[in-house]
Amino acid sequence: MKRLLFTLVALACLHYSSLVFAQNSIYDDLPQFAKNWSKPTEQPDHIILTFSGDPSTQQSVTWRTDATIKNAVAQITIAYAAPRLRKTAVNVMAKTETMDATAIKTAEVVSNYHSVTFENLLPDTLYAYRVGDGKIWSEWFHFRTASKTAKPFSFLYVGDAQNFILELWSRLIRTGFSKAPEASFIIHAGDLVSEAHSERQWHEWFTAGGWIHGMLPSVPVPGNHEYRPLSDAPQPDKTKNLSVQWKPQFTLPENGPKSLSETTYFFDYQDTRFILLNSNTNQQEQVPWLESVLKDNPNKWTIVSFHHPIFSTANERDNQELREMWKPLLDKYKVDLVLQGHDHTYARGQAGSVAKNELAGINKLDPNAGTVYVVSVSGGKMYNFRKDLWNNYDANLERKAENTQLFQVIKIDGDQLLFEAYTATGELYDSFSLQKKQNAPNKFKEQVPSTSERLHNNTIPKY
Repeated sequence: MKRLLFTLVALACLHYSSLVFAQNSIYDDLPQFAKNWSKPTEQPDHIILTFSGDPSTQQSVTWRTDATIKNAVAQITIAYAAPRLRKTAVNVMAKTETMDATAIKTAEVVSNYHSVTFENLLPDTLYAYRVGDGKIWSEWFHFRTASKTAKPFSFLYVGDAQNFILELWSRLIRTGFSKAPEASFIIHAGDLVSEAHSERQWHEWFTAGGWIHGMLPSVPVPGNHEYRPLSDAPQPDKTKNLSVQWKPQFTLPENGPKSLSETTYFFDYQDTRFILLNSNTNQQEQVPWLESVLKDNPNKWTIVSFHHPIFSTANERDNQELREMWKPLLDKYKVDLVLQGHDHTYARGQAGSVAKNELAGINKLDPNAGTVYVVSVSGGKMYNFRKDLWNNYDANLERKAENTQLFQVIKIDGDQLLFEAYTATGELYDSFSLQKKQNAPNKFKEQVPSTSERLHNNTIPKY
């Protein structure tokens, strides 16, 4: 009996030590990168598509070189199956901005960022483009403009990439693209990197996405990790600055509040309005602007994205002030879907969807639902879910997960919206649909697959 007890204790200790080792190894034994790996050269890199105007007639592209490239150009043509695209391509001169971050710790680089907005494009048309200086060119990329009218489309949404970006986020974003190759764009709900000004981490992000960034337009919002002091010197007012790379590397709409240029904005895409908010700063200033773009909205669907969740999912977190400022407007204008990050777990539920049955003493899901809220994480950093779940919120939690990298595919087709969440290995984990009803709330249909809820205690490895 003593020998058996000793064996069980030894096995338990071995199991515990293996978990500790796994935890330490993933956080401490990080990949190393070659010296100057993230430095720019004459060759265009960090090539990324973004929207800055009407997606049916305009498309923006931004890229990076070293400071020796002072005059840059993009070429564009309708994409033909025949080669020699340069024969039909036209030149568009780029705007060039020098980012001198030599004095900023973790940045410490001088780069030139070049941007072009292609204009007067044909709607719903496949284009090919490349960027360079007239001699040194990138490869040719494709993109398709939006339709001028309502038409079925899909897009991807991911939560925080933030940590282990090249190591682990790379597989997630590539699986996402493989699962939804026809997606029109991808929403990044903040914390794209962990250290706002880190040139190495931004290079990880661009390398992990690779050519996907040049083919699939990105729609980013900043997270709290995109805000950091510019130096280690004491900051009396605890000032945190937006990543020095943010504005040079993303060409985004400037239709939000002036103080939040290119961090708060909106665009319309095939009968859907997308509103991107900055939940890090000047939240109250965004209220009247948010109401104006919600009120004057001719589109059938409305989707909002920002970083900090209205209903927190991680321990020791709650964004009460944000909830009190923004949720009344989301309710008033019947926003369909809110996409968030920050809490490094997965949660999906509805506000205003809990009808309490006083006699039975239970909560029952109302299929004629209010706004659906989602929190998700795409990188390798994971948190524990709140012990009280969403019990103290006026919302119903319908699906959750821990310790799981996820991406989401959202499909809109007329009066139907289909939401699907997939793991990094391509398995469907969550799904629901919304159906538009005239002068009535959306009809909600639960479509969760018959897979077990993923928690720390039943996922491997545990860290």
